[in-house]
Amino acid sequence: LVEAVRAGDIPESLVDRAAARVLRQKCELGLLDETWSPEPTGPVDLDSTANRVLARRLAEESVVLLSNPEGLLPLAPDTRIAVVGPRAADALAMLGCYSFPSHVGVNHPALPTGVEIPTLLESLRTELPDAKITFTEGCDTTDPDTSGFEEAVTRSTEADVCVAVLGDRAGLFGRGTSGEGCDVADLQLPGVQAQLLDALTATDTPVVLVLLTGRPYALGRWHDRLAATVQAFFPGEEGGPAVAGVLSGRVNPSGRLPVSVPQTPGGQPWTYLQPPLGLAGEVSNLDPTPLHPFGHGLGYTDFTWEDTADAHARTTTDEGHDVSVTIRNTGAREGTEVVQLYLHDPVASVTRPDVRLIGYH
Repeated sequence: LVEAVRAGDIPESLVDRAAARVLRQKCELGLLDETWSPEPTGPVDLDSTANRVLARRLAEESVVLLSNPEGLLPLAPDTRIAVVGPRAADALAMLGCYSFPSHVGVNHPALPTGVEIPTLLESLRTELPDAKITFTEGCDTTDPDTSGFEEAVTRSTEADVCVAVLGDRAGLFGRGTSGEGCDVADLQLPGVQAQLLDALTATDTPVVLVLLTGRPYALGRWHDRLAATVQAFFPGEEGGPAVAGVLSGRVNPSGRLPVSVPQTPGGQPWTYLQPPLGLAGEVSNLDPTPLHPFGHGLGYTDFTWEDTADAHARTTTDEGHDVSVTIRNTGAREGTEVVQLYLHDPVASVTRPDVRLIGYH
């Protein structure tokens, strides 16, 4: 259309008329404030200090600690850390496909991002100034080249702990590994990242897996080989400091999974709302049980649940039932527990989910 107007094939007045019709209808429908003006009343700060504070809080509270079996996390402040992976030093690893730098900025590589987005590597060095941190990518997000594996293994074996930062590159319509129009046939990590993780976990150095992704990937292959697993779903412009804070222990993670993490690449990250026949049983030779279920998430302190209400109380269909529980922090530090209330209906006359989340606090 722009080319046609410039060439004189379409009069500019025709475009103005069409635009005026749309704007006039918006006015008639009350979609525009009466005081609205096309001229700004002053400078607009889309990245204010208050917005960044909120972005940091959102990121910190959304990070999910999936596993920490030996208590390796938080990391020791003076440890030797080998940071490995294609998502560690890329600011765009924090952003989804509809963020401006990923959506529009990729078409203008000569222009600056315009917003400060610390990478996880930068954030770790700031978070742990006494730690000795080395870095190598090991591989690209999608490129099949494995020539960087050798250096990645070397860096890992020289360190006390390896932090493997893997995941997605957000994009649109096939230009990324996650985003609108970027679908996948299975839930295996993109490119050769799975093979890189195999090589890292084959060493004697404990590996902490950090995932910066737009979807849950199957992790059953490494479940017993990882020292810890941290899941972050494109945590935003303050995601680097947030994830680094979880790794250092400055942030006690409280995120809970909004989806399930499957065991195998063929598994589905369903919403957990499957009916009873969708669970593991005799009706199928396949076990669909996820590695980490919906609602799962760990932290760095311990909670006990006391004074739980009678789970077998009888009520009629027109009555309500109050449920109460006392939550007590029995650990050595502050933390957040997320109380989740699920409903189970074993005698419904129509197919119902096996369990359904009906409240949380």
